[in-house]
Amino acid sequence: MTSPVTPDSQLVSLAGEDCLEGVVEPPARDGWDSKLEYFLAQVGFSVGLGNVWRFPYLCHQNGGGAFLLLYVLLMVLVGIPLFFLELAAGQAIRQGSIGVWKHISPKLAGIGFSSCVVCFFVALYYNVIISWSLFYLGNSFQYPLPWQECPEHGNTTVEECAASDPTTYFWFRKALDITDSINETGEFNPVITGCLLAAWTIVCLGMFKGIKSSAKVMYFSSVFPYVVLLCFLIRGLMLDGAAEGIKYMFYPKLEIWGEVQVWRQAATQVFFALGLGFGSVIAYSSYNPRNNNCHRDALTVSTINFLTSVLATLVVFAVLGFRAKDVAMRCVTSNLKVLELVSENFLDRHLLPRFNISDASSVSLESYSDWFKAHGARVPGNLTDCSLEEEMNKGVEGTGLAFIAFTEAMTLFPGSPFWSAMFFLMLLNLGLSTMFGTMEGILTPLTDNFKVLKRHKTLLTVFSTVIGFLIGLLFTQRCGNYFVMMFDDYSATLPLIIVVVFECFCVSWLYGADRFLDDIEKMLHWRPPVVYKYLWKYVCLLAMIGLLGASLLRMCFKRPTYTAWNRATASEETLEYPDWALAVLAVLIISATLPIPLGYIHSTLRNRTRRNSIGSGLGSETGGVYTKCSTVECDTPVAALLDEHLERNGIPKDSPLTEENLQLLPQSDGVDDIEESTGV
Repeated sequence: MTSPVTPDSQLVSLAGEDCLEGVVEPPARDGWDSKLEYFLAQVGFSVGLGNVWRFPYLCHQNGGGAFLLLYVLLMVLVGIPLFFLELAAGQAIRQGSIGVWKHISPKLAGIGFSSCVVCFFVALYYNVIISWSLFYLGNSFQYPLPWQECPEHGNTTVEECAASDPTTYFWFRKALDITDSINETGEFNPVITGCLLAAWTIVCLGMFKGIKSSAKVMYFSSVFPYVVLLCFLIRGLMLDGAAEGIKYMFYPKLEIWGEVQVWRQAATQVFFALGLGFGSVIAYSSYNPRNNNCHRDALTVSTINFLTSVLATLVVFAVLGFRAKDVAMRCVTSNLKVLELVSENFLDRHLLPRFNISDASSVSLESYSDWFKAHGARVPGNLTDCSLEEEMNKGVEGTGLAFIAFTEAMTLFPGSPFWSAMFFLMLLNLGLSTMFGTMEGILTPLTDNFKVLKRHKTLLTVFSTVIGFLIGLLFTQRCGNYFVMMFDDYSATLPLIIVVVFECFCVSWLYGADRFLDDIEKMLHWRPPVVYKYLWKYVCLLAMIGLLGASLLRMCFKRPTYTAWNRATASEETLEYPDWALAVLAVLIISATLPIPLGYIHSTLRNRTRRNSIGSGLGSETGGVYTKCSTVECDTPVAALLDEHLERNGIPKDSPLTEENLQLLPQSDGVDDIEESTGV
């Protein structure tokens, strides 16, 4: 099933056998030990926590089956073409995100730096979620589960828990010990701080030797979640209420296609599901042999990602349907007790139900609901309707789904500690596989472009994890959950959309979509369908610009809010971010997008300075002559890039590199790289 990766010397034809005299070529690039390792790494990165706790919520809130159809449409028209673009660029140029965009258009090298900044922001809060999973995993090995019942103080149930429920109380008070707002910082949570240290330690050990070590971890972390999801699906389908939950989930509501908000959410989910713009897809593909079929990889990984989201949705709503049925039946039991008391003195006997009100177990939810709709309002006792649909309408996402709703449902399972441990171990592995990809999106570009970092990659890995832990202490304060929501909602979304807009524009218009397809044809020995040219130039670019505009309008016309926990009322409430928090949001977004204009300015000034120096430096006798390289392997694309441009302009390879020759080469074609490498 797997085959060893072909050595670089047999594959890298971009560099060819010719290179520049005096240029020191780097050692051959690392590669995957097998295609399976690469495949698991890409799947592990793209399939993350969002597939489990974000996609089901969006599908539930936005028309069920109709949202699935919309999602598939956007995946085909936008997601897969952009995913293929990143895979092909990384595999062809064999560099991280910084090197790829510097090679394609030196003036837009800042795209890669922006990707690194966003990856760093995401890694900071993503590992906090992993630490929460570790905390819950550690508390799963006891019976009964600590969030199954409300604690008692003396002989009295804790008031905050009694006013909410055990799982909600455990999450907000025991796990987070949360404050009432983001303005109240509170002290550090020592247990969560310890879990965060453990999470960063695991990441450091997994990334210690780069892809050589992280790829081995992927054999477990990428496969185990599927085992757990299948186990939960089988168990969930046997639960009472599972069928109702799944039916409610997938019932199509086609009218939602007319709502702009639904299109925005679907496009955003496609965007994040595939990990576009992070640079991790580029980093992973850069370790591939150049003849790897990246087009097939794009189709396969995208399909697996979508099917995983559907599988997770089935699991979530089978379990939540069971939970909703249990809540609704408890409501029926409570109402029947009230009805039994009032029926003794109730004169209008024909309004009473025909079923046995003294035996709640014999009464179906449908029978009670039908009776209540017909006569319930005329019967004293303040009876309530017990609707499974109303309970299912209480959609939850993110931490609310994983650490409250799903956790509560598992307490109703026989052998609940086992299922709890399996669930949080699954979340841990989903998080780790995505974290490995996120960190690779930082480390690979930096080590590819800075030789001193490449020589000390292990030290850079350790240093990055230490810095990540120290900054991550911000999220282990009692108000830390509010900062996690802030980073999750705003630190990545807008910057990544901007990054992908520039990526698409850079390839399809500056470099040229036809030329990019030519490069792919040389690499794969067959030409991808021409439809990709039009998708990249028009559909993808316009879709991403539209998503950017919709996101900006949403931020401008609606003040950002967050969900806070009010201890006095034991309930959640929506609050607006204070002014200082909005300033932090602005700093996060600006700092992530600033490298793009800075890179453009830096490249422009550098070119201007270099051209001024060329006028006074061309009189030397050597003249920068292009000669054969003494080595066989050339891992960088500089020489091949020079060959390509010289031949395209009718200049013999062995011609002197004069100023006139260089001026024939378009700036967007990578002449800056040639000038920098040759010193001309």
